[in-house]
Amino acid sequence: MRVALLIAVLVAAVGCGAGDSAPAAGSSGATELKVTYWSQGRTAGAAQKWTLRCGPAGGTLPGSASACRKLGAMQSPFAPIRRDVMCTDQYGGPQAALITGTFRGRTVWALLQNRNGCEISRFKRLAFLVPAFGAGVDS
Repeated sequence: MRVALLIAVLVAAVGCGAGDSAPAAGSSGATELKVTYWSQGRTAGAAQKWTLRCGPAGGTLPGSASACRKLGAMQSPFAPIRRDVMCTDQYGGPQAALITGTFRGRTVWALLQNRNGCEISRFKRLAFLVPAFGAGVDS
């Protein structure tokens, strides 16, 4: 009897979460981003700025609909680089971008830089959010 009750409780608990997943960009979770880019680093030169909204797509970022689709297909685009990952020791340039706002209803603060292989890879993966980036790092 106790086993049957335990099984019923477990089935009910597991069933409650079935099918839950993070909403895509522009669906039930709001996506509103501000992108700031410095071609010569954060302490030199003027910054360029864009905005992006998804659902419906808009803002000053060129190709906002395409950017929203790309973001919607990504699981965790703004996740920080894990501390336990070994990165190649290389320098990709002074370029930096700061992405702030909300993505799928969650707060975003992501600093993109080119200080090592991991950061260069992350910057390249999100380069579609930074229109002026591209010439600074080899593809």
